[in-house]
Amino acid sequence: MFKRLKFSAIIVVFVLMSVVSYATCLPDVRDVAKKVLPAVVNISTTQVVKYQNPFSGFNFDQNTPFDFFFKNFFKNFGPPVIKRKVHALGSGFIISKKGYILTNYHVIKRATDIRVTLLNSGDVYEAKVVGTDPKADIALIKIDPKEPLPTLKLGDSDKIQVGDWVVAVGNPFGLNGTVTVGIISAKGRVIGEGPFDHFLQTDAAINPGNSGGPLVNMKGEVIGINTAIIANGQGIGFAIPINMVKNELPYLMKGEKVKRGYLGVMIQPLTSEAAESLGLKNAHGAIISQVFKNTAAYKAGLKPGDIIISVNGKPLKSSYDLPYIISSFRPGTKVKLGIIRDKKRMTVEVKLGERPENLSANYGGGEVYKTDYGFSVSNITPKLAKKFGIKVKRGVVIVSVKRGSFAYMVGLKPGDVVVKLNYKPIRNLADFERVIKKAKDVIFLDVIRGNAHIFITIQK
Repeated sequence: MFKRLKFSAIIVVFVLMSVVSYATCLPDVRDVAKKVLPAVVNISTTQVVKYQNPFSGFNFDQNTPFDFFFKNFFKNFGPPVIKRKVHALGSGFIISKKGYILTNYHVIKRATDIRVTLLNSGDVYEAKVVGTDPKADIALIKIDPKEPLPTLKLGDSDKIQVGDWVVAVGNPFGLNGTVTVGIISAKGRVIGEGPFDHFLQTDAAINPGNSGGPLVNMKGEVIGINTAIIANGQGIGFAIPINMVKNELPYLMKGEKVKRGYLGVMIQPLTSEAAESLGLKNAHGAIISQVFKNTAAYKAGLKPGDIIISVNGKPLKSSYDLPYIISSFRPGTKVKLGIIRDKKRMTVEVKLGERPENLSANYGGGEVYKTDYGFSVSNITPKLAKKFGIKVKRGVVIVSVKRGSFAYMVGLKPGDVVVKLNYKPIRNLADFERVIKKAKDVIFLDVIRGNAHIFITIQK
């Protein structure tokens, strides 16, 4: 009997020790929440969404007995473009006592009215947009507060490591001041959201309404802006690294267009086989497959086949890191690239140019034009025709659609071929670019998908 009691006591002690050990491993986020919450805001917006009236745009001047009847009949269905007000919610955080607030661009995009609610006091202010960067999904707005506001300190997202504890704060589903905790589960994630994908991935719960809110470390410093989620995913959220935002703040504060460094090369990943043949321990780097004329890379003497392995002495972990790193520098900045050429290591100094506004990645061997409407197009190349099963010879093919954009929501898909834009025939990329530059907020596409014609209206 005594032995049984002794054995049971040992088990109880072991369990208690395990519970205590587990509890002591968990972070105490009370102080972090108390520090961060007063500087987090709720952002509500009103947008005017425009829809093409499906019964408008018909041409009945065919000199038939029915023209008069049909013209008057379709008048009853309203104007060609239908307008409707839509309300949306998001989050943001205060970075200046004078009322400057950081958030996502998609939170305030197309907003005709922006209202900010302070979580600490419940005060509501009208906000104005100071600066935006749609490509990086960053926006700076401002309110005129009655008194100095609590602020958050911007940390260093480069120092955060996989496994570090983080806290996400925001207004998911309109539930103001929600705090969730988790870890950084990956860095440098590329998820197809834009040309500057380099997200921090976290398992701290992020939901609709969290967009624009801060992701903070255990010191309460902002290391990211909560931005994206994976549909139907659990424990997978993404945040823009705050160091990218800090690089853009001088432009945003002045309301200027963000200018980024540009190298002028096309790259591909360094494979493990190529790395082994070069005697490299790891396949870390980017192979230059093409150097564009009259660019920074061309002037510095970079060549196809060169392998970039470092930037300013910092090793390049992946080819996906190179565009992000180069774009973080201002045009005119001199950077030192560590390269391998003919199995020999060398350093090349490059004075960066300015990244073209509508530049996108080369896709399938063709030049790509990125629109302001959430999708990118290319000429119909043999490679793209084979990939998407395209049978037509004229038009431009959709090669990417930004997740969450209006184009995405109305069902535009990669592989769709645009043959008319705003009723103008489109033969190639030059036609498309000429017509779309004259377009306003709404465009009307005549699209071929497989054997079917589809008509799609898209708003900026």
